Amino acid sequence: MSNIKLIIEERPANIGNFMVGRLLPFREKRMVGPFSFIDHMGPAAMSDHENLDVPPHPHIGLSTLTFLFEGEVAHKDSLGSDIVIKPGQVNWMTSGSGIVHSERTPEYLRHSDKMLHGLQIWVALPKALEQMEPEFFHVEATDIPAWEQDGVAVKLIAGEAFGRKSPVPVYSPLYFLELKSTGRQKVNIGSSLFGESALYILEGAIESDGHIFEPRQILIANDAKLCEFTMHANTTVYIFGGEPFPEERFIYWNFVASDRELIEKAKQKWLAQSFKPVPGETDFVPLPDSTKNIKH
Repeated sequence: MSNIKLIIEERPANIGNFMVGRLLPFREKRMVGPFSFIDHMGPAAMSDHENLDVPPHPHIGLSTLTFLFEGEVAHKDSLGSDIVIKPGQVNWMTSGSGIVHSERTPEYLRHSDKMLHGLQIWVALPKALEQMEPEFFHVEATDIPAWEQDGVAVKLIAGEAFGRKSPVPVYSPLYFLELKSTGRQKVNIGSSLFGESALYILEGAIESDGHIFEPRQILIANDAKLCEFTMHANTTVYIFGGEPFPEERFIYWNFVASDRELIEKAKQKWLAQSFKPVPGETDFVPLPDSTKNIKH
């Protein structure tokens, strides 16, 4: 019996002036463990007059994880954080009761040709921490645990696995791993995984149960403990998952919560512009059509 429960294809989505490939949520699979949202940004070649500009917008009930393969993004938030994230580094922003942030091309790159490529991920918070105070952490690439295992280069970007722990301060049992192969290599890591698990193919290809799978797909596992596949040469995959929450999560725009009332309050707060502002920013993203239903 195949260990692949579901295959999710990347779908185009617009985040303002930038197109991305949306992977989660999906109608048949809203979350994988605590992971509730994944966008694949790029790869996008931008000319000297094209820039990423996502004005200030709010979040509640989640942590965002930004991980770049190419390019740079300037992050500013309502806590006063002001930092440029570069490839291999991690920005981990926990919204809790509410945070506002912007994402833009850094000033020193705005008039030159550039690339942008990476992942933008949301991790829902446990119910008891949904209203915690917001936090922001930046982790250098050199601080991410990295090692070679059975001919595959492994990085533990967030969470715990293989007896190791990432410095990214997560709030529930989870893992987010990068695996890179230079040659054809069989991988069997199920004994180190737990909860729900999924695999995203960035480049190259993998084989599983006699089938070949290629980039821009997420493969959802039936059983994380049976995670076994063969990586082709020059392949990069990301494996993510963890323990699912006992309660369902609702999503409206940038808000994630176990209680619809928390989302309604956040909507009214943003309409009233009573979230704490981002220093130095004056524009903002308007609330979308509030008559749209909150998604399960």
